[in-house]
Amino acid sequence: MLPNRAFLCVLTLALLSPLAHAEQALRIKSLQRCGDLLATDRQEWCLQVRGLGEKVPRLRLGDKTLPAKAVQRSEGGLRLQLSRDENRSAPLWLEDGSRVSNPVWLSLNGSHVLAAGPDEVAKNMDGLTTYLDLISLLIEESHDGLEEARRLAQKYDAEVVGAIAPLNVYQLRLPVKNLTERDALVLRIGSETSVDAVVVEESAPERGEEAEAARQPARKPQKNSEEWAANRFMDAVNYYQRRIPASDSPIETQPVRIGVIERNVDFDAPDFADYLGACPDGKPRTCLYARDADEPDNHGSTVAGILAAHWDKGGNTGFLRGLDKASNGFEVIVERNSDAGITANIAASVNLVEDGVRVLNWSWGIHRVGTRNIEGDEIDSLVRSNIAMSGYEELLEEFFLWLRNEHPDVLVINSAGNGSSYSGRDEYRLPSSFITEQLLVVGGHQRSERENLAIDDPAYAVKRDSSNVDMRVDITAAACARASTRQVDASGDVHCGTSYATPLVTGIVAAMLSINPQLQPEQVRMLLRRSAMTIGGDYDFEPMDAEDLTAPILPSERNYELSDKDVGRSARLDMQKALDLAVQSLDRVR
Repeated sequence: MLPNRAFLCVLTLALLSPLAHAEQALRIKSLQRCGDLLATDRQEWCLQVRGLGEKVPRLRLGDKTLPAKAVQRSEGGLRLQLSRDENRSAPLWLEDGSRVSNPVWLSLNGSHVLAAGPDEVAKNMDGLTTYLDLISLLIEESHDGLEEARRLAQKYDAEVVGAIAPLNVYQLRLPVKNLTERDALVLRIGSETSVDAVVVEESAPERGEEAEAARQPARKPQKNSEEWAANRFMDAVNYYQRRIPASDSPIETQPVRIGVIERNVDFDAPDFADYLGACPDGKPRTCLYARDADEPDNHGSTVAGILAAHWDKGGNTGFLRGLDKASNGFEVIVERNSDAGITANIAASVNLVEDGVRVLNWSWGIHRVGTRNIEGDEIDSLVRSNIAMSGYEELLEEFFLWLRNEHPDVLVINSAGNGSSYSGRDEYRLPSSFITEQLLVVGGHQRSERENLAIDDPAYAVKRDSSNVDMRVDITAAACARASTRQVDASGDVHCGTSYATPLVTGIVAAMLSINPQLQPEQVRMLLRRSAMTIGGDYDFEPMDAEDLTAPILPSERNYELSDKDVGRSARLDMQKALDLAVQSLDRVR
């Protein structure tokens, strides 16, 4: 009997094994350009896929199925060849029988840069991880960028390996073995008359925002709504759902595409499980495209979740997802291009803007080494060396000049940072210090300890201790949110930081643009400030630096009433009132 039982056990396991494999989740973990990154007509893409079976799955790109000849198996995934003439940028996902993967945005635009491998970095004299042989050149606009980059590469025995062509930025791999050789070559190349700036990459930009060293709130919120009430989150959802389809004067909303510069999202979390495969499916709704993450409480999942998480699943709550019944749909694209630091963030942003993104969410930023907070102590996270900061500054300046000239309707929403420092000092922090109508900077607040206060009372919320401050901050929003979890109806841990205040503003801006797509960046900022509640004391326009949370509300933002109680105070996001002003702005357009 025992041999027979053993045989039955082996047979049972053999029969169950294919079933177990068939039920394994199919997830796209990575999608990046490979091969020749400078090729434009035919592009190669490499996918890392979890749950890949013996059979090559069907690949869908937007509304078309890619031919089998375009796909090959590779180590750990798939290799895809696409003709730019025959395809367009769209979500890509896999189908294998009943299994469907997460959709990932595939941009056929040509901005892509390489990330350094573990053997291609070194520690600089500031103790920071820096790229050893990869740099990027910002070529003067009077030159043909690619032609000049190739000339310089030949002169210095380097190789052109990546590009952000709209900005005339080209990435070179240098023939160097150590930092001494790299720095010497950077000086020589930087002295070329055709080179406007050299960008030297350092470690990944979002880690400090993700693992905020700072203080947790004195009293942790029990629910997202407890913190978000300070911004009238639910009031805004209710207003949109009722006002847009109002029978007496309905509003025809427009779809809006949002770019979120983050690494990935966990599609195994209940917050995102219904975003697999094709979206939308028969009716307009919020769509989410992203690479799959291993853990539900990662930075990208929390940021994207504030925009798109499914309601009533525990974890997070997505503002745009709450507008589904009334909106004409929102597309939330989570994209990072590669792990090549700030340069990759800009490459991804350029591609997304060229793909029609109207709002960019930048929940990241960097401080210069030696930056001091408002208490005089040096900041020890999210810091970059002087050589890196100078290159990043030139790169970001070129990006915003390009936006102004080519895409003046695009708005970038940026976190003020969590260094208890000054967000607007250009020698200290990027990108929040840039002065442009197309960059809106968001600080963070949390619920005060005081009870029985009206929501519009300035003391209802207080500045979060770690939030950066000063006149460059346009508005504050709730800094604390619940992370996603793998368990249905479970509450995730509290995550706090300006990273999570930023998507609240991004979400309301997207909703405003869905109501009135004619709004320009300076008008959006004006409406946000006009609708804002206040936070902090009344300082009569002369606040101490430590209390200057945002640029003070001006009489022009309160109907020129000099005696208005809000004048001189800092601005706190009012999501419901901002939507109301967006609706009112339609009357001025008609």
